[in-house]
Amino acid sequence: MVRYAAAALATNPEKTSRARGEYLRTHFKNMREVGAALTGLKLTKAYSYLKDVGEHNQIIPFRRFAGGIGRASQAKQFKTTKGRWPEKSVKFILRLLKNAESNADAKNIELEDLYIKAIGVQQAPKTRRRTYRAHGRINPYQGHPCHVEVILSSNDVDVERSKDKDVSVSLAGLNRRQIARKRIEATRTPAV
Repeated sequence: MVRYAAAALATNPEKTSRARGEYLRTHFKNMREVGAALTGLKLTKAYSYLKDVGEHNQIIPFRRFAGGIGRASQAKQFKTTKGRWPEKSVKFILRLLKNAESNADAKNIELEDLYIKAIGVQQAPKTRRRTYRAHGRINPYQGHPCHVEVILSSNDVDVERSKDKDVSVSLAGLNRRQIARKRIEATRTPAV
């Protein structure tokens, strides 16, 4: 049995499905940005988004690994200036989403309710090759593969917040001195 890094997110195994790819020969940095862009989307919306990225109608915003990335006007909708259309990473993530969707279908989970709960991307060991340079020198020529895991979950029923104020909720965010002051004020009764 394979251990998932994001297994703690899958609190209800009957409502979640997973898929995993190891040693995928696509760049780690590109795949990380694709995963960050897709996390939280509904599965049907993710498919249409990835299709648009393949046709260069939408962009994957690059936020963390954005050094040397060119600017694109399509990135404005994500409140950033940098982005790319990483076709190879999109191809791999589409396969993983299809795999996770079929796993959900095998568990009899409603496919319309699925959303992407988490996409974890880790670096795999580099593949080492060499390239020949001028004056008889040799430089490393490494690939940067990655491990990817996808967790899909069905929408849980939202629970409404209670109307009455709870004491623990009203004390949230206060330090010890403020909590003690509130406790003293609550025990005092106004003199009439």
